[in-house]
Amino acid sequence: MDAPKAAARAAENSTVLRVLARIGYVVLGIVHIVIGLLAISIVTGGGGTADQSGAMEQIRQTPVGLILLWVIFVDLLALAIWQILQAVLERNADPTKKWGYRAKYVGTAIAYVAIGWPALVDAVGGHASSSQSSETFTARLLAMPGGPILAAGIGLITAVLGIAFIARGITRGFTKSLILPKGVARPGIVTFGVVGYAAKGIAIGVAGILFLVAALTNDPHKAGGIDAALRSLASLPSGMVILWTVGAGLVIYGVFCVARARYARM
Repeated sequence: MDAPKAAARAAENSTVLRVLARIGYVVLGIVHIVIGLLAISIVTGGGGTADQSGAMEQIRQTPVGLILLWVIFVDLLALAIWQILQAVLERNADPTKKWGYRAKYVGTAIAYVAIGWPALVDAVGGHASSSQSSETFTARLLAMPGGPILAAGIGLITAVLGIAFIARGITRGFTKSLILPKGVARPGIVTFGVVGYAAKGIAIGVAGILFLVAALTNDPHKAGGIDAALRSLASLPSGMVILWTVGAGLVIYGVFCVARARYARM
C-alpha cells in the first residue's frame, strides 16, 4: 500500500474523525431544516434568505449561535475530509466506476465545505452572502474569454446534478450508503430520503437553470444560489404551493440527514 493510501487508512480508522463526521450529518440536517423553514417563510411573507448564508445568520442570532457556527464548520469540514478519504480508498475493480465514485466523493466534499464556509465567515465576525457571491463569481466568469461557455457549462452541470438528486431519491439509491434498521423506523427513513432528495434536487436544478440563463443572456444578475432558485419557483403558476412543498421537503431532507448520522455506512 502506498503512502497516501496508508495515511488515508489510518485517518479513516480514527474514532475522533468518525464521530465528528457523523455529527457533520447532524449539523447538515440542521442547516437544511433552517433553509426549508426560511423557504416556507417566503410564502408567509417573512424575511430572511433561504440558503446556507441565511441559515447561518439565523443560527448566529441564537443565544449559543457563535458556538454552533464553529461546531457546524468543524463538523462539516470533518465530513468533507471523510469524503476525500473515501475517494483515496475507493476499491472498485472497474477503473471507470472507480474514478466516477472518486469524482462523486470529491464533489460531495466540496459541497460540504461550501455549506460550512458561511459558518466560518460569520463565526469570525464577517458576513457571507451566497447570492452576492454567486453574482460576483458569474460577473467575473462572463468577463473572461470564453466565460459565457464556461458559465453555461457550470449551469448545465448544476442542473444535471439536481436531476441526479431527484433520481437518487426516486430510485432510493441513497439506501446503499445506509445500514437501515428493521421495524417501523425503516420505511420512515426511506420515505424521508425519497422526499428530501427530490426537494433538494428541485432546488439545485433550478439554481443551475438560473446560472445557465445568466450565461446565455450575459447577465450575471440572473444567476443565483438556492435562495434565488426558490424565489423563482414562487413566480410560477401555483408557485407559492410549489415553494411551500419544496421548503417542507428541505425540512424533511434535514431530518433525514440527522437520521443518516446514526445509520450511515462509515
